[in-house]
Amino acid sequence: MALWEDNYRVYGARKLWKTARRNGHDVGRDQVGRLMRAAGICGARRGKRVKTTKPDASAARHPDLVKRKFTATAPNQLWVTDLTFVPTWAGVAYACFIVDAYSRMIVGWRVAGHMRTSMVLDALRWRAGRAETCWRA
Repeated sequence: MALWEDNYRVYGARKLWKTARRNGHDVGRDQVGRLMRAAGICGARRGKRVKTTKPDASAARHPDLVKRKFTATAPNQLWVTDLTFVPTWAGVAYACFIVDAYSRMIVGWRVAGHMRTSMVLDALRWRAGRAETCWRA
């Protein structure tokens, strides 16, 4: 019980078992699970998975201007974007990265609390304001 409380009451049976073994207690993993159930304690559960894509079936699809060929022969010829989410204690933060297909370097980025088109456009506008670049949105 003390080990569980020392670890902010988040450890489940597996982590608690490993911690107990490291501290010199000769105990089995299943035994730790049984003792936890008997004491009415359990580890913290991870949150629900974030659904990052909400497709609109009625929306028109944009044309594939690069025809799935994500290669470039010079810098700033082709940029690609990557959207990802980062779980935080306060919720979910979404990040958009603009990557130069030639150099594979991040040339622009934006972080927001939503995953809307405006976040990507903000990242593109930020990049466009940083150097002489032409882009099409």
